[in-house]
This record gives sequence, structure tokens and C-alpha cells, in this order.
Amino acid sequence: MHRLFLLLACLLALSVGCFATERPNIFIAISDDVSWPHASAYGSKMVSTPAFDQVAKDGVLFHNAFCPAPGCSPSRAAFLTGRHIWMNEEAGTHASYFQTKYRTFPEQLADSGYFVGSTGKSWGPGNFQHDGRIINPAGKQWPVRRGDYVDGFRQFMADRPDDQPFCFWFGSHDAHRSYEKGSGLQKGLKLEQAEVPSFLPDHPTIRSDLLDYAFEVERFDDDCRQMLRMLADAGELDNTLVIVTSDNGMPFPRAKANCYEFGIHMPLAISWKDGIPAGRELSELIDFTDLTSTIYEATQVPPPEDYPPVGTSLLSNLRSHRTGKADPDRTAVYVGRERHSSSRFNSLGYPQRAIRTSDFLYIMNLKPERWPAGTPRKFDRITYHSDGRFSGNLGPLHGAYHDIDACPSLDFLIQHHDDSEYARYLQLAVAKRPAEELFDIHSDPGCIHNLAMAPGFEEIRSKLQKQLLDYLKATNDPRVTGNGGVWETYPRVSKLRWFEVPEWAATNLSSIPVPEWLEKRRPYSDDSPLIPD
Repeated sequence: MHRLFLLLACLLALSVGCFATERPNIFIAISDDVSWPHASAYGSKMVSTPAFDQVAKDGVLFHNAFCPAPGCSPSRAAFLTGRHIWMNEEAGTHASYFQTKYRTFPEQLADSGYFVGSTGKSWGPGNFQHDGRIINPAGKQWPVRRGDYVDGFRQFMADRPDDQPFCFWFGSHDAHRSYEKGSGLQKGLKLEQAEVPSFLPDHPTIRSDLLDYAFEVERFDDDCRQMLRMLADAGELDNTLVIVTSDNGMPFPRAKANCYEFGIHMPLAISWKDGIPAGRELSELIDFTDLTSTIYEATQVPPPEDYPPVGTSLLSNLRSHRTGKADPDRTAVYVGRERHSSSRFNSLGYPQRAIRTSDFLYIMNLKPERWPAGTPRKFDRITYHSDGRFSGNLGPLHGAYHDIDACPSLDFLIQHHDDSEYARYLQLAVAKRPAEELFDIHSDPGCIHNLAMAPGFEEIRSKLQKQLLDYLKATNDPRVTGNGGVWETYPRVSKLRWFEVPEWAATNLSSIPVPEWLEKRRPYSDDSPLIPD
């Protein structure tokens, strides 16, 4: 009987590849503002990403990975906690707080014997210390000169005690704006290499801007290459779970800060030489909450009990030899967005919720009366009056749109706003949107053609709307449980801008509550300074 048990155990081990049971190290490389097509492993000719490609070759390349939000702070918080943005209170919006009650996987791993650290962009922007937290939720920082992330990792590894497993978060600031204009061309990239998405015009200015972005993507990849080489030289790579991804989409109009494909669809490669078979590609739908659960299972560290992650671990799929859509139960992912920048009256957000299936993307714009990219004009010098109105110097039309990162592409669209050839592209980025949007992501990955009210799509729209609402209710999203206004009460700790009272609010201004945090930061005199861009 004992021999039979040993034989069965061996067969079971063979079925999963006889992988090591030693707790792995965790190495996370997360870029800033990179969309999923932009790795050469996906066939992109605009970028060359040998490090990402090698991770995919050594493990698994994911074709349908999604971030929880199209903005950095809420997306990173969701990854760190394994919880959707609407489950993290202030941490679910941009540049606010991160309550200590929401424990992160680096904190849990540190309590379980892991040596934990980070370099570069961890969780942020925001204030994680207001509630008594001392260390960034992604782990203690190994500070370096700006951009010298490799040295930060080198210092971390030198400080690590012998034989202690580690968890390291490499958060690059690439490819976040701003860029050195023309850097892509200077590096030797050619305009014809630029891959122009359908929501941007095909013009040399746009192509050059895309090449500057590609230069930043490649710089992140090279940092990854050097860090992975350090792990290999130290004999640590084989037992390290490597995750390479991005926090949200590319910083271009209608991409980042939008729940469209180019805002939420992420590159993702995972390897663990001692733990998972190599050379596979998986197409099932996953999001960052699944990555969090995977880390807990792989490290054998229990997740927090009070506010546990809601994702489903990928470890069984990673350990299998399957390819393609290995898990038929993964039929949808859920995404949300709240305030991104200070871009509207009273710094109100633009709330969105979305469901992405294998074929369709359905979006609910919960406040369609608001401008999705921000109000077109802002005050440069203002006076705030006791009745809630502002007066002062209004800047030019198209001088705001601060939910879009300042860039040559946006400048080009604004400069050509009345040009018959290009005007529609600005409107795609900034015009008000209907309450519901539906896109066939196979025929329309740029999310240009809204099918929500198109003939023949009524059943699909209704089904996805119900599925999304049911999930949001089950996970207690305040936007659907009657307390959506709570999102406007969460403080913004970054700079503020000031805007005219919008038409939808002007007739009932007294009924619009002003949160205490905003009241404290309002300017009250004609001597108010210029509001910075």
C-alpha cells in the first residue's frame, strides 16, 4: 500500500511537471501607461521588447489580461489588494488615500518571512500615510537616482539576507509622459514603423509621438532585461515567479483614463522556471485581482481575512500544459473608473463601469452629462463666491481636457479641431458620450463604432448590462447600491483646477453638496494665483 501511494504521488507530480515546492521569489515589473499590443511578442513592429518576449518564452504569454482601472493609482491599489476599485474606498480613485485596513500582498508576504521592497513608482500618486501606514503599500522603497531602477534592484539584492525569499516591485515611470520630443526618431525608429490606432489620425506628428512612446516602452524593457540577468547570475531566476505587465493604457487621447480597449487591455507575461512549463500562450480573460490570488497561492501565504482578494488564482492553469482558452469558466472581466485628474467643476470624476467578454466590451457611463476628458475651458485666475459660483479669467476653448495627458497628439487634434479631415478625432476623445456603449472588439479594437443602440444588438446589450449590474451589486459597488455620491467625498491630494458651473448644475447649485476637503482648498479672493497646468 505504501508503494502504491508513492507511485500515485509520483504520477501526480509528473502531471504537473514535477515542479519545486519551495516558496518562490516574486518579481513584478510594471510599466506606466503601456497598452497590450505594444510588445514584439504580440507581433508589434513598432517596439522591440526582448526581455518581455523572453519571459513569455520561458513561461506564458497572456492575450486577454486587463487592468482593474485605466488609471495608475486605482489600478495599482486593486492589484495590491486583489480587490476591485469600488471595494477599496479612497484607494479606488486617483490621488487620494490608501486605508491601512486594506492589506496588500507585499505586506502579507513580509509578515510571512519574505524580504520585501520596491523601486521606482510603487503605489501612487496619493497619500498612504494619512491613516498611519508608514511604508508604501507596494513595499519599502530602495531609492535611486531618477530612472536608475537597475541600481535600486541591485541594492535591494545586496541588502537581502541569505536564503530569505523576496518580493520585489519594480515600478517604472516609463512610458508615462512627458517624453523628449523626437526621441524615437533620434533612436533610429522610422515613421513607417508607427502603428496608428483607429482613434488617432494617420499623420507624421502622431506617428512621431507614437515612436517617442515606443522609445519609452523599450527603455522599460531594457531595465527588465538587466534585472532578470542579475537574477540569473545570482542563481535566483529559476525559482522566481516573474510578472511583467503595465498599470493602464498608453497616454494618448481616447486610451489612458478610458474604459476602451487601449485603456484597459494590458500586456502580460509570466514565468517561473521551477514552477510552470514554458512556451505557452493563453487567451482566457483575466484581470489583476487574479494575479494577486495567484501570488498568494504560489507563495503559500494566506491572504488577509477581513478584506480578502476577490480574484481566482491562475496557478493551476500556469502549471498545466494547456494553451489557448484553458479555463472556459473565465467568461468576463469587470473594470471601473472614477476621478482621474482635476478636470471638472468641483473636481468631479467621470464614473464608468465596464464588462469585457471574449467578443464584446460594454460600458456604462454613469454621469453622461459630464465631459469624459474634462471640461473644455478652465479658469486661469479666479474668485470663488459664497453662492458656489466662480468668476475670473477663463482660458481658451480646448485649453483644458486634463484627463488626457499633455502631448503632441492632443495638441495636434486641438490645432485641427475645425479641419474637416481631422476634427472627428478630437470629438472621439473629448465629446460627451451616451450612457451606454457597446463594441465588437474583434472588428473594432479601437472602439469607434458604438453598437449599443444598433439594430440586431439589443439582446447582447441587455444581457451584458444585466451581467454587469448583477456583478456590481454582488460586490457592493456604491454606484449601484445607492451611495454613488461617496466617490466625490474622497479627497484629492494633488493639485486642483477650477471650472465654470456646468449647465446641468446651474439651475440647482444649492443642492450640490461641496465636500469638506474641497471647501478647504477653494480660493476666495481676486488675488488667487494662477492655477498650474
